[in-house]
Parts: sequence; structure tokens; C-alpha cells
Amino acid sequence: MALENLISVEFTNAELTKLDDAISMIESVLLGKTINLTPEQRQQYGSIAEQNKLFVNKAKGYMEQYPQYVPPFLDKAEYDKDYEARQQMESRMQRLNSLTEQFSDTKILLDFDNYHNSLTFYRNVKYLSSENVPGTNVIYDDMKQFFIAPTSTIPGESEKQD
Repeated sequence: MALENLISVEFTNAELTKLDDAISMIESVLLGKTINLTPEQRQQYGSIAEQNKLFVNKAKGYMEQYPQYVPPFLDKAEYDKDYEARQQMESRMQRLNSLTEQFSDTKILLDFDNYHNSLTFYRNVKYLSSENVPGTNVIYDDMKQFFIAPTSTIPGESEKQD
């Protein structure tokens, strides 16, 4: 019994070109303005939690309201520049994260459909090979390598190792 197709998506060449151009434009704007941290650096610097964002916003407000209390060794102009850039990046990052999630979720369903349809094809070729249909043994022998293990990844099916 064939599974129901969970999703059907198709892009025109023009749409793919528009997506690629938009991604390229984003990459070109960010060139030289973003950093790639190592996993160790990500661990070291962490991320600012919501509570700490509130603290930063509160400090920023007080620095604006009481500039006389800003220590002379704190570069307020750089602080303001970093604060503004962070605000600008965060709002755009939220939009990009939403798009990334949509891409990921859609790809998950496409992968699911592709995998289950491939299993259906494999099972059919296996059956045809067992019935000695000419040309199917080569296909079956090539594909069965993905399922030779102590237990198969196909639910309810296991292969004997030759």
C-alpha cells in the first residue's frame, strides 16, 4: 500500500534564480561584517539570555539618561554602535531563522516522501528479482547493501547476509 504524499513542492528556474540572487545579495552585504566562531569560542562567549538583554537595555537607557556616570574608560560611541548593530542584526536574524525553519520543515517532509517512495521501489525490485524478472537482480544487488545489517532499517524486513 503506497503512502500518501505528504507534500508537493516545485520551484521554477526563475524562482530558484530569485532565491539564489537574494541569498547572494545578503552574503555580499554581510561580507566582512560577520564572524565565524569556533565551537570553543561559541562555548566561551555563549549567548546573552533574555534576562541579560533586559539588563543591557536598562544600562543603555541609564547611560543615555545619566551620561555623567558613564566611566571615561568605557568607549560609549563604540558601545552605541555595537548596540545598534546588534538590534539591526537580531530583527533580521529572526526573519532568517523563520525562513530557515520553513526550509527545514519542508525538506523534512520531502525527505520523508522520497525515502518512503524509494523503499516502495526497492521492495518492488526485490520482489521482481525474486521472480527472476530480467535486469532486476543488478538493481536489487546494488540497493540491498543499504539494508545488510543484523537488523534491517526497513520496518518488518530483514536481509540475510550472503
